Amino acid sequence: MILAAGRGERMGSLTADKPKPLLEVAGEPLIVRHLRTLAAAGIREIIINLAYRGAMLRQTLGNGALWGVTIEYSDEGSQALETAGGIIQALPLLGRDPFLLVSSDVVHDFDLASLGSTQASMGSLVMVPNPPHHPEGDFGLTPEGRLTQTRPRLTFAGLALLDPGLFTGFPPGRRPLREVLTPAIAADRLSGVFHDGLWVDVGTPSRLRVAAAQLERPE
Repeated sequence: MILAAGRGERMGSLTADKPKPLLEVAGEPLIVRHLRTLAAAGIREIIINLAYRGAMLRQTLGNGALWGVTIEYSDEGSQALETAGGIIQALPLLGRDPFLLVSSDVVHDFDLASLGSTQASMGSLVMVPNPPHHPEGDFGLTPEGRLTQTRPRLTFAGLALLDPGLFTGFPPGRRPLREVLTPAIAADRLSGVFHDGLWVDVGTPSRLRVAAAQLERPE
């Protein structure tokens, strides 16, 4: 599931007439880069949630055939449901097996296929070093790969393998993902994988430029 419903208000005028996932970095839209990466990892059945200017995303991406994937859409209407709320609405499309969650506004070089081999009862989160705009991080990560609420903390990368059962008991509606993750971590039901490679949270125009510079940098 690719998360693509947000307004991207911190992007200012850049998202006045288009959704943030269609902003270009290194010559292609953010979400197209994700589609290519997922296809290369062998992940070809994709759900995309929509809200802000969702029709534009539908028109641009279609059924995904151009990138060798199939796309189904979970339309949240005019008001995005936040991450957990969007996932809960999309559960009928996601099925019963663990699914890969990808935030459309991150740029990374993590091997998505490797998450399929992680050992956790309800899922695994990719964790990265804390960026300057999020110095406190989100969750701790033990040497054994378990997530905790203790310090020091790392930042959740917006990439995860999650079991749909993680959302059992949560009613539909607007809900941040932290409300689901925090009790699961307290119950030792989630693991984490550390990634120290390319990762940029493209939340502002300046970080969009940082991502472009990273991608255009010679190998």
